Amino acid sequence: MTCPADSSGLFTASEVEARSGVPATTLRQWERRYGLPHPQRNASGYRLYSRRDVALIEFMRQRTEEGVPVSRAAELARQQFAVLGETPGDPALVLVAPPSSGHPEVSAPLAAQTLVDALIKSDLAGAERLLAEAQARINIEGVLMQLIQPALGILGERWERGEITVAHEHQASAFLRAQLTALLNAAGHSRFGPTVVAACGPQEQHELGLLMLSVVLRRLGVQVQYVGANTPLGDLVVYARSVGAQAILISINTQESLQAALLQRRDVQGQDIPVFVGGKILNAQRQAAAELGQWAGPDAVQAARTIVDALKFQERRT
Repeated sequence: MTCPADSSGLFTASEVEARSGVPATTLRQWERRYGLPHPQRNASGYRLYSRRDVALIEFMRQRTEEGVPVSRAAELARQQFAVLGETPGDPALVLVAPPSSGHPEVSAPLAAQTLVDALIKSDLAGAERLLAEAQARINIEGVLMQLIQPALGILGERWERGEITVAHEHQASAFLRAQLTALLNAAGHSRFGPTVVAACGPQEQHELGLLMLSVVLRRLGVQVQYVGANTPLGDLVVYARSVGAQAILISINTQESLQAALLQRRDVQGQDIPVFVGGKILNAQRQAAAELGQWAGPDAVQAARTIVDALKFQERRT
């Protein structure tokens, strides 16, 4: 069954237009011609779209941008969301296997393991093909959370157990970083959303989690100024002010970076710019996160929602 929170009407047509970039007039045309999406009506007769509707709309938009005719995109959406409708939880985060697998569906852990196997064998063409096929079936958030993030976890575990070399891990990370950078660039630059500066903390070189979060934020209309690895906190504040940022985002994953950041915490404390922090080590050490800023959340999707909600609240107050 579908989770009730996914099918309840939450967003007006104008809100969906702002989120997806699909004009409200187009939404009505799709509904009239193809029977998709399926908005509810409030007491006044206005359309209200669910999270599931928004995911479906984004799916159709992506397919049409790839050159797929709208009628075919609607057909693919019916097939895709017929599968999604049988899965509890967020429908945007269900991974369907590529046709070449020989199976109609595959669990996210198995798909992530397949990706890791290709990377360890240096089959980069196969890894790229797997990611492309996944993107053809689910939205970008699903690819990030159900494929790339689990793959990173598997790679880390195999390195810690000594099953792969540093060279294997570096090549896999370089490949995934290139893929995420391409997704970040493809997400474009909003001219109207709030500006957030995103950087790794001092002595922090692990960028992949921050890149994933930056992709999700850009897709939500946030103007992300991506700074990258190993950024002193004082320099980060100066840069954020220079670009008129409404918030700062700091990613910290290692103990070394956390200690360095705590030594520099005065540079970000007491600022009038909100500071959000996240990363593997801060997920486990929430007290340390509170010394640096507001903990954003355990993963890219939840962190993006936390940041966007906070920025909306801040905008309403000003």
